[in-house]
Amino acid sequence: MRNTSAGSPIPARFRIARLALLSAFALCFNAASAAEFLSTVDGGTVLYDAPSSKSRPLFVVGRAYPVEVMVSLEGWTKVRDSGGTIAWIESRLLAPKRMVVVKPRVAEVRAAPEDSAAVAYKVAQNVLLEWVETLPSGWTRVRHAEAGSGFVRTAEIWGT
Repeated sequence: MRNTSAGSPIPARFRIARLALLSAFALCFNAASAAEFLSTVDGGTVLYDAPSSKSRPLFVVGRAYPVEVMVSLEGWTKVRDSGGTIAWIESRLLAPKRMVVVKPRVAEVRAAPEDSAAVAYKVAQNVLLEWVETLPSGWTRVRHAEAGSGFVRTAEIWGT
């Protein structure tokens, strides 16, 4: 029987391998916990049921349509949209510009990140807003092309 250090019944090489495996798992878990959101660059972008332009087209989306990245593979990206639909899109048709979708029938965008702040403007369900930053206080700073910047409750938007 081999002598093991510190009275552990597990040989040192296995303890090191186990530590390396746990460290790799922790890194993967941390990377997976931070969702990546992108948006389409062109109007008329086709989303497919498999990573090939020869596969069945599911639907066509417009410019700045936000998606959550699930996995990227050889020029294709598997994505999920705000409705939960999973599809494939050519990676070259995605951009890092981050957009969010309003979830309730109407959301109030406020001048400051607090419920007592003045309402800067209201937006209807499914309106796209540009994401600026998510605050730890439960608010997200957003921008609308015509109405300007403000803060919306993070729980009222998809894409953060």
